[in-house]
Amino acid sequence: MRSGIGYDVHRLATGRRLVLGGIAIEHHQGLVGHSDGDVLLHAVMDALLGAANLGDLGAHFPSGDEAYRGASSVDLLGRVGAKVAEAGYRILSLDATVIAAAPRIAPHAGAMRKAIAGALGLEAGRVSVKATTNDGLGLVGAGEAIAALATALVDEL
Repeated sequence: MRSGIGYDVHRLATGRRLVLGGIAIEHHQGLVGHSDGDVLLHAVMDALLGAANLGDLGAHFPSGDEAYRGASSVDLLGRVGAKVAEAGYRILSLDATVIAAAPRIAPHAGAMRKAIAGALGLEAGRVSVKATTNDGLGLVGAGEAIAALATALVDEL
């Protein structure tokens, strides 16, 4: 078995749609990014790539590549899942934490789990999504950004 860790953070901005965990969430701001800015899926992808020793997200989907401008992170997650399988690994579990002052994540966690599991062909029970705040500290605590951490556990096929 192998494990991987992923982390991502993006600023929030007015005029952007908030996509988090593969779902759209009503919020007055959205995440800024080259793709859809989904920090949760970016952290999950980095965790999976790390567990399979495949490098990081930027190596596979460079932010300077116009092909990924506005890309759906759910689609990218499916591609990462395929890369992990091609490398000879099976995903056993994913655990992720969203760090945000707002919006509240708990009402959306089930839908996020289903979106992540669906993109990877997993049972939703293999995916955990939870949330915390940064207790008012830093950009995340001030509500100016959202961050996410993820761990992945894989085993060889």
